[in-house]
Amino acid sequence: MSRARRVLYLHSSAGRYGADRQLVAMAGGLDPDRWRATAVLAEDGPLVDDLRSVGCEVLVRPLSVLRRELLSPRGLLQVGREWTADVLGLGRVARARGVAVVHTNTSVTLGGAPVAAALGIPHVWHVREIYTGFERPWPAYGRMLLSAAAVPCVSQAVRAQFDGLPRRGRARVLHDGLALAPDPVDRATARAELGLPEDAFVVALLGRLSAWKGQELLVEALGGPPLRDDPGAVVLLAGSAWRDDPALADALRSRAATLGVADRVRLPGFVDRVGLVYAAADVVAVPSVHPDPLPNAALEAAAAGCCVVAADHGGLREILDGGRTGVLVPPGDPVALAEALAALRDDPERRSRLGALASADAAARFGADRLADGIQRLYAEVTDPPRGSALS
Repeated sequence: MSRARRVLYLHSSAGRYGADRQLVAMAGGLDPDRWRATAVLAEDGPLVDDLRSVGCEVLVRPLSVLRRELLSPRGLLQVGREWTADVLGLGRVARARGVAVVHTNTSVTLGGAPVAAALGIPHVWHVREIYTGFERPWPAYGRMLLSAAAVPCVSQAVRAQFDGLPRRGRARVLHDGLALAPDPVDRATARAELGLPEDAFVVALLGRLSAWKGQELLVEALGGPPLRDDPGAVVLLAGSAWRDDPALADALRSRAATLGVADRVRLPGFVDRVGLVYAAADVVAVPSVHPDPLPNAALEAAAAGCCVVAADHGGLREILDGGRTGVLVPPGDPVALAEALAALRDDPERRSRLGALASADAAARFGADRLADGIQRLYAEVTDPPRGSALS
């Protein structure tokens, strides 16, 4: 009879973006003789099948999630109702399965803390967010997060938010792992499938379309010197907006048309087979306007041997080892971004050199086995803390 203990994961979405894939990596990396996984997702989606494929039990039910659109009196009342439902519903789920650890996989999912407290079991609260623009409420919110037995942070930039708060020692860096191994695709095939010219200089950006991921900034860079007058420079924006809202894609097309580069900005939507994008790209750009915690697009692109150009803030510095394995540019500066891209366009040997460095470094520092080992050590620590430790 198995003596494995049960982990209950709580997760706020059900797509195939960064945090979603990291959940699959964690659940699938568990030693089945020690740990078994149940995941509760706030909505249905492709993540359900992905989790089941690695042996994780999946339940779909509403969860209390603090989203930006709910930051109003009516929205907060809704969150409160969902939070109350979490305590009751998740408590039943956890008791029926003899759960030993509750692991909330994003810091905006709220129900795990009271459920773990009610059952007297440890709560792990994963922080994958940098709370830019949230400075006034942050001390109170940060203290709430630190009520968990352990607070794994995906980067040093994320962990630094907790400096100066009580119990800050519970926040520790646990880098995400390489959750996806893109299937190998040759360049010609990838470009043909994505409808890209074989001889173009292709700059790709993967990720949700959002105001802060930098898609508009990259379009601005393409529409200014020195890239504007290069008909061979093409930008590929692979991703969709939250809930497939078309407004952001329409705005990007409109801005590209205004700048005279509409025919050189491609928006294919979400590309499930990301190996196509990495194979087709000469450069992968991650020009996040606000500090990005540890974007999986940059991590995977580096591992795939792509040359990465990224904004010089947040976890991107850690992925590119301070600029040793890629190019860091000032955040929010389309001119600096355009100049960096043009320099790489003209220096294919440098692109290849940086891609090779990035691939070797990403494999060494961000391997999926490192994440699996780290998360299981953390579970062992919180369920059986050493005598005299901060967790005992």
